[in-house]
Amino acid sequence: MRIGIDARAAVEERAGRGTMVRELLRALAAERAGEDGVPAHEYVCFARTAWEDPALAGDPRFRWELIGARDPLWHVRAALKASRTTDVYLSTNSYLTAWFLRVPSVVTVCDMVAFDPALLPRKDAARIERATLPFAVRRATVLQAISRATADDLIARFPAAAGKTVVSTLAADPGFADGGAPGDEVLRRYGLDGPYVLGVGTLEPRKNLARLVEAFTTLPDDVRGDHRLVLVGPLGWDTDETVAAITAHPELVRAVGAVPDADLPALYRRAAAFAYPSLYEGFGLPVLEAMIAGVPVLTSSTSSMPEVGGDAAVYVEPRDVASIRDGLARLLGDGALRERLAAAGPARAAEFSWARHAREMRELCERAARGRI
Repeated sequence: MRIGIDARAAVEERAGRGTMVRELLRALAAERAGEDGVPAHEYVCFARTAWEDPALAGDPRFRWELIGARDPLWHVRAALKASRTTDVYLSTNSYLTAWFLRVPSVVTVCDMVAFDPALLPRKDAARIERATLPFAVRRATVLQAISRATADDLIARFPAAAGKTVVSTLAADPGFADGGAPGDEVLRRYGLDGPYVLGVGTLEPRKNLARLVEAFTTLPDDVRGDHRLVLVGPLGWDTDETVAAITAHPELVRAVGAVPDADLPALYRRAAAFAYPSLYEGFGLPVLEAMIAGVPVLTSSTSSMPEVGGDAAVYVEPRDVASIRDGLARLLGDGALRERLAAAGPARAAEFSWARHAREMRELCERAARGRI
């Protein structure tokens, strides 16, 4: 069978869908045809630029089909080519391609942020998603949601999706346990010479960092102690409130911007706690990364976060500063709780794997191609 994959994000997106697509391709490459019943499929990767990675180098099962057009023409040309050369198409990064396909399709739905104006998504991207998802729901053979929460939100808005929606969760790199650059070197690079609580994510309203800053800076002095709040992530959109909150407390809060992937594991591992009170996440990958690193986690009780954290996290109401503050106080003030969560996190994270995700996605494509959903 020949499976087409929208692989643009492997090159074009550093995080989010980019991580998802890169890890999917690596995990598919790690499957060996003939072992444990793995069939000998071919994978046609549709993109603008080929992703050069050792995991795929020289593997005859993977072929790149490069289309230089811009959106929306890219989707038309990709769909026409895929309809002639593949048996099924996995659309990881757009709802639009499915409109033009003449072969079965599996369409990934990461979240439903675009349909909630209160979350202030990027307006252009949100408009495109709102316009294209309804027709993709009708056209797709399978809709793959990355969490149960995303599936429930999708079906609540589009009841017709109920009979074709399947959940396949994501995973995180096991290297967060002990990989990356040496810890002491990383801490020196960012001038971190004391204990800290870590937050990771793009500076945007949905990540709820302004409330996190308020909660942290209003902790009692004897609870906060010498800890600082360290925020890792690039500037996003609608950042005025977040930046104002950060700059108002230079002695307590430090934003270090985007960091190389190699530095992130050490920043996790050396943190006293990880705080991620996001308003909404399709999956909440940083929660899983922190748990792999053995860091006590505080996160939101909403959307997908409890699915990821299980019993290995402290949960808070993300729109309530007092709830976030109380959660931080629990973590920083209770050494036994931190130890329990640090031990429980890796075990919980081990329940998720890219190998399982790749197998599930391959099987979804197989079923879609054979009309057995």
